[in-house]
Amino acid sequence: MTHGESSDGPDGLERALRLVVRGDVGFGVTDRALVTMDASNYRRVPLGVVAPRDGDDVAAVLEVCRERGTPVVARGGGTSIAGQATGTGVVLDFTRYMNRVVSLDPEARTAVVQPGLVLDRLQEAAAPHGLRFGPDPSTHSRCTLGGMIGNNSCGSHSVAWGTTADSVRELDVVTAPGRRLRLGQGWAGAPDGLRDLVEGELARLRTGFPELPRRISGYALDALLPENGTDVARSFCGSEGTLGVVTEAVVKLVEAPRARVLAVLGYTDEGAAAEAAAGLLPYRPLTVEGMAADLVPSGDRAGLPRGGAWLFVETGGESASEAHARAETIVRAADVLDARIVRDPAGQRALWRIREDASGTATRMPDGSEAWPGWEDCAVPPARLGAYLRDFRGLLGQHGLRGTPYGHFGDGCIHVRIDFDLLTQAGVARFRRFSEELADLVVVHGGSLSGEHGDGQARAELLPRMYGSDMVALFERAKGVWDPDDLLNPGMLVRPAPLDGNLRFAVLPREPVDVAFGYPADGGDFSAAVRRCVGVAKCRTTSAAGAGVMCPSFRATGREEHSTRGRARLLHEMLAGELVTDGWRSTEVRDALDLCLSCKGCRSDCPVEVDMATYKAEFLHHHYEGRRRPAAHYSMGWLPVWLRWASRVRAAPLLNALASVGLAAGVAKRLGGIAPEREIPRLARETFGAWWRRRKPHVRGGEGEGGELVVLWPDTFTEHLAPSVGRAAVRVLEAAGLRVALPPTLRLRGRPVGDGRSRSAAALLTARRGRVCCGLTYVSTGQLDHARVVLRRTLDLMEPVLESGAPVVVLEPSCAAALRTDLPELLHDDPRAARLAARVLTFAETLERHAPGWTPPRLDRPTVGQTHCHQHAVLGDAAERRLREAAGLTGGLSGGCCGLAGNFGFEKGHFEVSTACAQEQLLPAVRDAPEGAVVLADGFSCRTQLEQLAGVRGRHLAEVLAEGLEAGDGRDG
Repeated sequence: MTHGESSDGPDGLERALRLVVRGDVGFGVTDRALVTMDASNYRRVPLGVVAPRDGDDVAAVLEVCRERGTPVVARGGGTSIAGQATGTGVVLDFTRYMNRVVSLDPEARTAVVQPGLVLDRLQEAAAPHGLRFGPDPSTHSRCTLGGMIGNNSCGSHSVAWGTTADSVRELDVVTAPGRRLRLGQGWAGAPDGLRDLVEGELARLRTGFPELPRRISGYALDALLPENGTDVARSFCGSEGTLGVVTEAVVKLVEAPRARVLAVLGYTDEGAAAEAAAGLLPYRPLTVEGMAADLVPSGDRAGLPRGGAWLFVETGGESASEAHARAETIVRAADVLDARIVRDPAGQRALWRIREDASGTATRMPDGSEAWPGWEDCAVPPARLGAYLRDFRGLLGQHGLRGTPYGHFGDGCIHVRIDFDLLTQAGVARFRRFSEELADLVVVHGGSLSGEHGDGQARAELLPRMYGSDMVALFERAKGVWDPDDLLNPGMLVRPAPLDGNLRFAVLPREPVDVAFGYPADGGDFSAAVRRCVGVAKCRTTSAAGAGVMCPSFRATGREEHSTRGRARLLHEMLAGELVTDGWRSTEVRDALDLCLSCKGCRSDCPVEVDMATYKAEFLHHHYEGRRRPAAHYSMGWLPVWLRWASRVRAAPLLNALASVGLAAGVAKRLGGIAPEREIPRLARETFGAWWRRRKPHVRGGEGEGGELVVLWPDTFTEHLAPSVGRAAVRVLEAAGLRVALPPTLRLRGRPVGDGRSRSAAALLTARRGRVCCGLTYVSTGQLDHARVVLRRTLDLMEPVLESGAPVVVLEPSCAAALRTDLPELLHDDPRAARLAARVLTFAETLERHAPGWTPPRLDRPTVGQTHCHQHAVLGDAAERRLREAAGLTGGLSGGCCGLAGNFGFEKGHFEVSTACAQEQLLPAVRDAPEGAVVLADGFSCRTQLEQLAGVRGRHLAEVLAEGLEAGDGRDG
């Protein structure tokens, strides 16, 4: 019976597993689609996924699968980029339940951990004791200890604390034959036959392994030599789940330095940086990391010294002064072009984030073309790194390939993503030829094919070039001792699958898919947009870092299908059509996207700028094409229409009264697909437009009469729900000397921009009346055809504004983001769209650029609140921060997402997730606010969430400044 076959097929396997496993057993399309890929170029479709609750579950799964000849792959997270976390049988997902720190002994400096534990959680548990786990891959916020053990991961501090194998003391393992072993030194836990195998090959084991700090390739059988303590646990590390399944580990902790200082050393190029790295090791730094300028966006280079490449050298000490002195010593010895020493922890974190994001940013070349792993982490002796890099660059040139190396220069370990063409037969053939020649080059330099992330399918086929056929045959015999039936992760390390097989791109359509958005950064190709996700999994972090946003739904549910990566995987499978077979009609993709808040956090926080909000809108557009939509799409998607209608017939008082009556409100919410827990926001008794029209002409001119013209965008929320924001903005803009106008409401060719009205009788007879709209509600509900109609009408109305050159001030961040990004991407065939997008400014940007000499009122009050997620992702908030500082508004705003996110939090079935998002950062910040603090929330959704969940009134920055003006001069607005 071959792997994966059984007498009763997958259904029988699923039934058998459900009978014996207490954890989750998933054989559905979504369960399987989410694990077809890791962070590599490879893809395999499993039969099913099991999330075990404990070691008994693991043993039960192995017993069932052994009886049926079904392969088993153990999957952690965040470390596998060579294909070793994919498989065709049953995948074990340890992240769901087996994810705890079982115990921690500060005296012994050890911790007992489960394989699904995320590294950062261990660091948090150890930190109060002054301890830490030494290895720390750049994916520390989501990589698991089991994955680190399986791949013998290292990270930036390996020059000080070594690899994961150096930090493992004991391992509890279940083998494929069903034995439970406790691995350790002195042959502890060794399966029958392993000792005899080793003792019969001592000479080969003593001479067959290159000496270098980052040798990860193959099996570490030399750890079983007597002089190395016959350490079975150490030998098991790096075996990529092919020998046994780890259920618990005892790991060593190290003392964390009390103080750290980061020295960033600038060099002319990466070759100079590489040659300098080995010379810094005698000074015992904690890190020697290298990267070139190609990987750093120009906007992120402000904190870096001059140079075309940099070394990030961290030093530690008992005090900041001691750490600083060590950094100065290194700078003096380093022969640098330029250097910067950073003592401030926040400054260090900002710089480290640049380095950590390189694994994602490296997947795009400077011209936007794609680059891929495959030769991600070769390692050579550190002293040979400079020479190796020169030869490596030469080999790239010979094959017409490009890549930017970065990584652990102090250990001679280089990461690089290369612009392989993995979509065509000729490109794949070149990928193979380059891989074979590079393997030979690494061996010439005395290196290891893998220096961190394992061999997997990407390199296992080439191990004979590194070790020779006899040593590889010995690896096969060792595999046979542990796993005689080849049940565990077959095709990895021994008897490998070909390096150019199972490529994940092979299943994607060759022709561009017909789509609505333009996808300008991906050549208009939706498949290329989906390919952006390479599985780095920064979206799987369990807390928003600093001001970060991505991915609030994953943090709320902890489910892979609610992460940006998970959704991208499902879209990939939808395009492939093998597992998800109903294309745009897929209910699996629809359900995964349902909890996407369209916060756009991934657009900025994902290293490769996956834009799931746009992908969701695209999907909904096709999914509901020609079909009845959910009620919420009509009630909230068409919100601008309903609110304009209510204003026209002066129905606000009646609707507000009905909204306060429980029965009427309940019926309205039920019909509109609105969550019953939500209150319906009250309409303003007077719209912003009505207030504007009744202002006296001299008031309308105000202090800004004769000043520079700015056009204030009357978004739907400001117009009908929060006109106080618009009134406040007018007050402040005019106080700053600007002349405020509203967009035209009549389409008049060649007419000057006025106040949003026309008094011309001829014009009234010939012009078309309308209102500008950013189309946000239609876009977020995937009603893209209607969004295009609305946006084209808006462009028609805005033509006089575009001719005038006046900036367009947008108060609502979500509307400003829609105009900046959705408008030009949806109407990519209309040049006016890009022109309007370029004119859009936030309130603070307008004051900074067009009234630079104006001084805001001095308020001197603390602030709390949250930066709007669209502001963070699309607009940036630097101008807002500077304006707050100038006004004496102290304190930073939190990150994350408020959870209401336009229509999301109002839709039926979303209330729980919406509330969980708010509870993450926004509500705690408000609860802990100092006395007298101003609660700032520029977005209507954020203010509504604060009011409904915390009973707190949030205010737009314009309102706060307007109040300051009134207090200062006593005049009415």
